[in-house]
Amino acid sequence: VQLQASGGGLVQAGGSLRLSCAISGRTFSSYAAAWFRQAPGMERNFVGAINRSGGKIYNDPVKGRFTISRDNARNTVYLQMDSLKPEDTAVYYCAVGASVISSNVRSQSAYAYWGLGTQVTVSS
Repeated sequence: VQLQASGGGLVQAGGSLRLSCAISGRTFSSYAAAWFRQAPGMERNFVGAINRSGGKIYNDPVKGRFTISRDNARNTVYLQMDSLKPEDTAVYYCAVGASVISSNVRSQSAYAYWGLGTQVTVSS
């Protein structure tokens, strides 16, 4: 399974970006998908996830601003980011896993496959 994230860039505070993550090699519909992010000098943190049936969960800092969606026909998961803040600056990673449940959805270890990440920079 290979994941390719794209859509990052430089945006002013208050702006929007949409990240995409294309999955190849397996049937995407059988996986849950998640986004994580890592700011410079910080650990990688959970952003949000979407399960196989479309249920979503978000970490508190992004609730109400970020939206995860999936298109199984296109083997792609998206992260729509609105009202961006400078503290959203990070490398964003997409990941998928076949054994994600409610108790491990926020854990990096639940996701077997990862993309290389895409840089998002929000200027003040």
